[in-house]
Amino acid sequence: MIKSFSKYIIRFVILVLLQVLIFNNIQLSGFIIPCFYVLFILLLPFETPRWSLPLVGFLLGLCIDLFTHTPGIHASATVLMAFARPFVLHMIAPRDGYESGSYPTLSFFGLEWFLKYSAILICVHHFFLFYVEIFRVSDFFTTFLRATLSSAFTIIFVILSQYFIFKKS
Repeated sequence: MIKSFSKYIIRFVILVLLQVLIFNNIQLSGFIIPCFYVLFILLLPFETPRWSLPLVGFLLGLCIDLFTHTPGIHASATVLMAFARPFVLHMIAPRDGYESGSYPTLSFFGLEWFLKYSAILICVHHFFLFYVEIFRVSDFFTTFLRATLSSAFTIIFVILSQYFIFKKS
């Protein structure tokens, strides 16, 4: 249990640092911003208590907000994503449910399942994030395009991470 907890603390720190030092600098003219840090919420075990998900999401988003000087925007989007996670997992659950000891990764459930799972949650996160950030209706279509493209780039990075970094969780 302690070993598992420390693994998630290290993953948390690494993903925050990757986001702040690398992915925030990938911005294509400030239009497309991949939010790789959401991978932390995606890879939490199925057994993670429901009440702790929004708390973890808040802490993760708050760390990103502190580094990017966006007070509460990432925190609120990550809390929404963490809150939606159990509903999405239930919606796309295999017929027999999730096996004990399995993780929501590509290696456990395959590309189709993981793509659905990550795409839904990443889109929830990104659309909320970008619409709260802009907070005006006049830029609805520009924000929609920005959220869609940023979601696509984030999904690509998340899928690639499953092949190269998180082969077995």
